[in-house]
Amino acid sequence: MHQFAANLSTIFTEVPFLERFKKAKQAGFSLVECQFPYRYSIEDIKKQLVEHQQSMVLINLPPGDWVKGDRGLAIASNRSEEFRESVDLGIHYATNLKTYNIHCMSGILATEEEKEHAREVYIKNIKYAAAKMAEHNLTLMIEPINKFDIPGYFLSNFNDAVDIVQEVQLPNVKLQYDFYHIQRMQGNLMATFQRYSNLIGHIQIADVPGRHQPGTGEIHYQQVFNFLKNSRYEGYIGLEYVPKEKSEDSFGWLSSIENGGGKS
Repeated sequence: MHQFAANLSTIFTEVPFLERFKKAKQAGFSLVECQFPYRYSIEDIKKQLVEHQQSMVLINLPPGDWVKGDRGLAIASNRSEEFRESVDLGIHYATNLKTYNIHCMSGILATEEEKEHAREVYIKNIKYAAAKMAEHNLTLMIEPINKFDIPGYFLSNFNDAVDIVQEVQLPNVKLQYDFYHIQRMQGNLMATFQRYSNLIGHIQIADVPGRHQPGTGEIHYQQVFNFLKNSRYEGYIGLEYVPKEKSEDSFGWLSSIENGGGKS
């Protein structure tokens, strides 16, 4: 059975963040994830998780100043101290919330000429963060993100992400495989997943274009879910989509999944 986790940063945004846990539970989700929980206290988030008998399966490290355009700190050679502080904060939240997966955004590349140096800094920081996370049995995720959504994003090529995971050779560094981003970058979704399934630690889904729920675009998600079932993928599937209508009305696709599939 697929283990779907509602992403509370993109779904149920009709209500304030701390009210989304209840909405997710009412919709049948015992698993949730979010992008950046840091505006809210651990105590307040934990209260919601306990009250609604939910588990938080994924968070992101702090990305820097989002409003000013930061999309991660891991390639910024002049912000190493800030990156290390973000790792400490992410671990603090993850361990207290019993969340075992943390996504580390790479950052925006100023110019293509800086890419080689940025890669060196990125790998150094990934190794540092992964070592710190290993002390707490946490897994670090890196995710290639398409440049249509985030122009200039450093890790915008799936093969580059594969190369980095293979180069660092750490058991707690895995790929975050977002079907939406992979489709926008290159397509060939299932063959690519199958080839690198041993490196993949987390899945996220949304349809293309629009980043709405499955069934609203060009990805044949029934085929995807059947494939994942046969692939014996045992991780979580994060619903990081933007509902096309009211959030509560965006789960019709779940009923069409073979054998109930369903929410967890």
